[in-house]
Amino acid sequence: MNYPIIDAHQHFWRYDPLRDGWITEEMKILQQDYLPADIEPIYRQNQISGSVAVQADPSENENYFLLELAAQHSFVKGVVGWIDFESEDLEEKLDNYSQFNLLKGFRQLLQGEKQRDSMLRPGFKKGLGLLKKYGYSYDLLIMPDQLAYAEQLVASFPGQRFVIDHLAKPHIKQWIISEWKMCMKKFAPYQNVYCKISGMVTEANWEYWEEYDFRPYIDVILETFGTKRMMFGSDWPVCLLAGNFDDVKQIADDYFNSFSLSEQSDFFGANAMSFYQLT
Repeated sequence: MNYPIIDAHQHFWRYDPLRDGWITEEMKILQQDYLPADIEPIYRQNQISGSVAVQADPSENENYFLLELAAQHSFVKGVVGWIDFESEDLEEKLDNYSQFNLLKGFRQLLQGEKQRDSMLRPGFKKGLGLLKKYGYSYDLLIMPDQLAYAEQLVASFPGQRFVIDHLAKPHIKQWIISEWKMCMKKFAPYQNVYCKISGMVTEANWEYWEEYDFRPYIDVILETFGTKRMMFGSDWPVCLLAGNFDDVKQIADDYFNSFSLSEQSDFFGANAMSFYQLT
């Protein structure tokens, strides 16, 4: 490759069965530690220049865990952490985090909220409104039924950098696309909103997916965001539920292989570097 490739979405953890209750028995392959030493040889083999480590546990301990790993492993170019936006001392915490150059942004596990429009609560919006002051981005981890709320949210913060994780997890296994497509295309005018081509294989049939299953969904993201607002992400190690890193990378390679070198460079690296302000 003649351009740097950034994996804009991957995770690390030391497996804790009590804390990591979301990892069910059908996800047994994830019930173990996944650390930089496990992904580094895979990155070398695939000529990956760096990655963004994204929180998996909703705690501030997670931030320090990921920051420590990033400090020890130069290929981890940035961290997306977790913080309580409705905390009374939020600004004090953000000010403290500003000393860590590798902390690039935050996300919450909005996909699992019982109140589906919780992102529109005044307290949440007040907290999110502080991110721009400190130069932080925000990852939207949402499901298709939350896209309309997310559009309302991003419309309120035109100067805030947002990225939608995993295409908002469309129902690929069921081949449901029309309503998701209609909601997703409403993000086209928002130049501050990006989307990650990530997490697709785990939304498909884990055992029997084919590459063509994903093309209609990537087509929608391309039509909506264009090549300047899309990023590649592996979602490793979660992708191991339905394949491996090479499978996920191959899907992206095959889709974009007819695009110009400049467009490929944007999608596979430059957009992530710009969005997350990586160095």
